[in-house]
Amino acid sequence: MEALAQRLSHLDTHVEGALRVVMFYDTLMRRRVDLPALARASAALAECVAGIRLHSTGRAIRVSPDGKQASTPPAPASTSLPITLDDEEIGTVWLERPGTPNPLDDVVLDRLAIAAAAVVERYGPARTTMADPALVELVISCESEEAARARALRLLGFDADLPIRVAAVRSRLPLDQIGSLLCPARPVKAAPLGDVGVILATTVDTSRLPEGVRVGVGNAESPDQSWRQARTALRFTGPREPVVHHDDLGALALLAEIPQDVSRGNADVAAIARMADSPADMETLDAYCATGSLRQAADLLHLHHSSVSRRLEQIGRTLGIELTEPAGLTRVRLALVAWRLLND
Repeated sequence: MEALAQRLSHLDTHVEGALRVVMFYDTLMRRRVDLPALARASAALAECVAGIRLHSTGRAIRVSPDGKQASTPPAPASTSLPITLDDEEIGTVWLERPGTPNPLDDVVLDRLAIAAAAVVERYGPARTTMADPALVELVISCESEEAARARALRLLGFDADLPIRVAAVRSRLPLDQIGSLLCPARPVKAAPLGDVGVILATTVDTSRLPEGVRVGVGNAESPDQSWRQARTALRFTGPREPVVHHDDLGALALLAEIPQDVSRGNADVAAIARMADSPADMETLDAYCATGSLRQAADLLHLHHSSVSRRLEQIGRTLGIELTEPAGLTRVRLALVAWRLLND
């Protein structure tokens, strides 16, 4: 390879040089080089710094002609070219040549871009947790065509045959940390989307999450449906139940489909809203709804069961619901969930 590069530095004509550049990159592709090796070879050939950046990772590979990682600050690209795969721009290649560009620089970049796209298609991008939000949005959007969704998943490093599960996250911790905890041993990608973090993974393990993290998890039928389910499940999370799987909601998921005006107009929901200014009453009601048992609620609240009983009697009178009856417990549970969905 070095011998070929040396010969290329003494070309007699532009045509002959272009043909040798093509042969050079054909040889590299037959050797199945990766992106760092491709950058090293290109820098040696061009006798200047060569760079490769993929949009999916956001990281740049910059190599000096000596084959080492460029230690100098990035210089303005003398020439650059987008990397395209299936008519989609997935990155950029460039040369940092001081002074006037070499007549063959355009040919070098053209072949470098083609070779880089082939490497990405064969091996996928380097593993990283954070991903390009545009690619993630393309995966989870219900408006994406299946071919575009499949390309985006491939660019993110997912095998086409593996099911993808989507999680919606609210946390003060960095998204990449949450992603690594949810799926430590298999491919996982994360990106912010508005006020919610999106995590794509082949498996989701919520047992290792720290306190303060709220996660809604969709199923693995399709990424767009999984995203909708994850957003819905996230709305049902709270301090007592920070992780909710959509599959566990069952018929409760239907409450998320009720128009907000309808919920606000319901008498039970309106009664809960009026009581929301009393933290002690809300905490007592929440504990009782979570357990369905006066004594278990007392254990959660660290109170004597007689004290909780008196509170519940007063709350029942305020709401106009007999909380100790099965029908009354069902009503207040539904009303409490509907009120929380209004305030999510």
